[in-house]
Amino acid sequence: MGKVMCRLTVFFQEPFWEGVFERYEDGKLSAAKVTFGAEPKDYEVYEFLMRHYDHLKFSPAVTAVVKEAKKNPKRMQKEAKKQMENTGIGTKSQQALKLQQEQGKTERRAKSREQKLEEARRMFDLKQQKKKEKHRGH
Repeated sequence: MGKVMCRLTVFFQEPFWEGVFERYEDGKLSAAKVTFGAEPKDYEVYEFLMRHYDHLKFSPAVTAVVKEAKKNPKRMQKEAKKQMENTGIGTKSQQALKLQQEQGKTERRAKSREQKLEEARRMFDLKQQKKKEKHRGH
């Protein structure tokens, strides 16, 4: 089994606070998006992570290159500050979330189409039954 790395980015996207969970596993990236509503506190994010991580719906995996290099703590602090100022999602995460959204859309369409066909079959059978009942006495 390979190494798994997770990252959570919390940002404000009008009008709610949202979080993007990024999971790197075997060179693949998958992401899940969560809407928090009001600005979450650190302990609220931790509690959410502990309770709901198993139930997150991650997008299909997209190939991604993960660079692991030891960095100077001061440099890491500067980068964390830059990330706090930056209000966007990584492009790979956006791609993964978009792919998840598209799959959900196709599943919904297929389900809706199947329901319409089933309803049409049911109505046809009902009409046929009524037609037979009308001619039963002759």
